[in-house]
Amino acid sequence: MADMAAPGNMDMESNQAKMVWFGIAAGAALGIGIMLSRRKKSRWESARDLTQRVADHSSELGDVTKNIVERVRNIFEESRKVCEDAGELWARGRKLTGY
Repeated sequence: MADMAAPGNMDMESNQAKMVWFGIAAGAALGIGIMLSRRKKSRWESARDLTQRVADHSSELGDVTKNIVERVRNIFEESRKVCEDAGELWARGRKLTGY
């Protein structure tokens, strides 16, 4: 009968076993959480994130786009004027040289 464990001793061993299993479960959960947070996103997830960010800032994007279009229009108008002036100068130069 000396081989039988005392009833109080079995409860302590049971608690220790529960704590070990709890530690294993907590460690596994932590490891899975870290793995999921550091995993590489798929192209579709990245595309969804990008479209969400663009949608969140669509008013800013509209203002910036409008500003860029106005600048391009100004550059185009100034370039057109420069080309017209160059054409007139070319024509005058040809008249002066007799060609």
